[in-house]
Amino acid sequence: MRRRAVKALIALFPLLLALPVHADWQLDPGQSRVQASITQLNGEAPQTHHHQVRDLQGDISSDGTLRLPLKLSQTDVLERFGELPPWVGLLANTTLVTLEAQMPPERLDGLDIGESLVETLTFRVQSDMINQQESVPLRFTREGLNAIRVTHAEPMAMDGRALMANSTVRTVLSMLGYKEIDEHVPVTLNALLVNR
Repeated sequence: MRRRAVKALIALFPLLLALPVHADWQLDPGQSRVQASITQLNGEAPQTHHHQVRDLQGDISSDGTLRLPLKLSQTDVLERFGELPPWVGLLANTTLVTLEAQMPPERLDGLDIGESLVETLTFRVQSDMINQQESVPLRFTREGLNAIRVTHAEPMAMDGRALMANSTVRTVLSMLGYKEIDEHVPVTLNALLVNR
């Protein structure tokens, strides 16, 4: 019995050495997206439309800074317009805003498979025209040795009035036919952090 326990420890030793002390966590673009449900009020009856920001890309640096750049090309907005001039493609791949927050990587590294933690991150929205902060409670669940699922821990919503007050956002929404939207814009997040 004792010999088996020693053999098991010896077998686990290389695995323990292979585990990173601080993982290099990055979003997997193929499995990371946000969906917003916008209710259009400027019609005969309210109509709800769903829009996605997909291919989320970002990472958590060793100092715990999470950076998440967002581009127009990651949204489903351009698909709704069909053929567009080439200059729009250049604009579409320009970073519009970058979200930044602090998330200590050791908190993620300490999760066992199947274990979750809820962390409220304060995201700073940075761009030429926007500089604001928003606290978002997120749930981090370890799905595998090198995979952590990120979802919202509570229902999330954006303020429709604040969206329409931003000239850039209002322009994009008006191009999509939104003249008036509901003040409550529900948002869902489903992302995967991987240790590459």
